[in-house]
Amino acid sequence: MQTTSEFIHEHKWGILIAIIIGILIIFIVSVAVGLQDIINVLKDANLQIIAIAMLLEIVLICMWTERWSLILKVIDKSPGFSKLFVMMFASLFGNNITPGAAGGEPMRAYLLSKFENISFDLAFVSASADRVFEFFPFVLVSAFAIYMISTWHIGFWSTIFISLLIIVTMAFFGLLIYVGVKREIAERIILSIARSIFPYALKITKKETTFSAVSEQIQYYVERFSTGFATVLQDHKMFVLGLSISFLMWGTDMLRMYLCFAAVGSSPPIIPMIIIYTIAILITILPTIPGALGLREVTMVGLFLVVGVPADVVIAASLIDRVVSYLMPTGVGIIATAYYGKLLAKKDRSSSN
Repeated sequence: MQTTSEFIHEHKWGILIAIIIGILIIFIVSVAVGLQDIINVLKDANLQIIAIAMLLEIVLICMWTERWSLILKVIDKSPGFSKLFVMMFASLFGNNITPGAAGGEPMRAYLLSKFENISFDLAFVSASADRVFEFFPFVLVSAFAIYMISTWHIGFWSTIFISLLIIVTMAFFGLLIYVGVKREIAERIILSIARSIFPYALKITKKETTFSAVSEQIQYYVERFSTGFATVLQDHKMFVLGLSISFLMWGTDMLRMYLCFAAVGSSPPIIPMIIIYTIAILITILPTIPGALGLREVTMVGLFLVVGVPADVVIAASLIDRVVSYLMPTGVGIIATAYYGKLLAKKDRSSSN
């Protein structure tokens, strides 16, 4: 499996261009909405509320770290909260600069395997199982969201697109859980899908490989994931704790977003805000622009207008949320990644002497 560092090095210019495009989209949307209006809203933003939102983001990352630690204790061993907390920031850096937030789990697995003597496959299982826990609160909101958006006055094709996006994402997480419960059947399904897209993937990546090699990799990781995830499911205490933490994280995430609106003097309707923000989160996992920069803002503006929240307020609140939940973790993540890079270089020098 390609590590996050290898992916970043290989696609650094593509990632940079994608981020610039995302920033450009945000700027164009801001100009269309009214740049001066947004600036006026931001000038009056409550800094104390923004500070509380930042604190909530740190609390959320702490809960995320604790959930990952619980999973590791069941699957193998946990190196401790403080070490995992630093690794989590490096993981967030990987998530935030790769399309579809796909870089975080390989980053966590890589760091655990390099510095904590946990095999890469078990480490990857822990990170993947950790992500699957997010499915449970998400599915409850998403099922309700499909119904709610059908009652809103938005375009037919927009309703269809959002509904399909929710259903496909639910199906993907459902497949991950199915892998953990019915490995043999899930393995056949995944291999069938891989076989159908393999010719197109070869044309895109232009890498020389055979389907048998890809098949072996799929079988290996499906088996490891299935074993690890089944172990987590069988530990009822851990499952209940992990599920409880997931719902607390989801509630904290929603409260942080609400505070971003409160910071600019707005009180959006709670239920529509929850649904719209859930859809915005879905947009971020699409394999397009890292962090769905610009795309998330366009989606939020369009949907919040339907429930009566002005566009300039939406953009201002979204920009504050970007600082709190994207720029801050990414900045700390860069420092954490550089720290591990120095440790790895030092380790390599020691082994070569």
